[in-house]
Amino acid sequence: MISLNIPGFGPLNIEHLIMDYNGTIALDGNLTPGIGKIIKELSVDIEVHVLTADTFGQCEENLAELPVAIHIISGTSEDQAKLDYINSVGAKKCACIGNGRNDALMLKESALGIVVSGPECMSMIAARSADIAASDIAHALGLFTHPIRLMTTLRY
Repeated sequence: MISLNIPGFGPLNIEHLIMDYNGTIALDGNLTPGIGKIIKELSVDIEVHVLTADTFGQCEENLAELPVAIHIISGTSEDQAKLDYINSVGAKKCACIGNGRNDALMLKESALGIVVSGPECMSMIAARSADIAASDIAHALGLFTHPIRLMTTLRY
């Protein structure tokens, strides 16, 4: 667990890190180089989950060696399916990272929502739903490998 009491923001007790796959930790179906190592490091302290519609059909293969729970979403209401998933593990114990419009609900309802901009860019709806915007996934994950960064970003 990652626990912080952030002045002006309140307490964070993060047990689950839930991330979108394509556009967030992967591009065109392929895991972003170097991210696997960070995920392994984070999995010592928190449970790591990946939610995806798996557009390219490569998620399970690309993450097979990593300590992550993978949940493939199907159907038309992907945003609601992602929200339902975080609610099933306890939204207020979750930090969520995403970039797409279908990530907006989970970013808004989680204890901490982080929108990532990268080569696939980001949805402005997702951006308005997040607590933090990161320029790329490595910087977003760095908030958890160095949690004091969360304090300096969120306090007031």
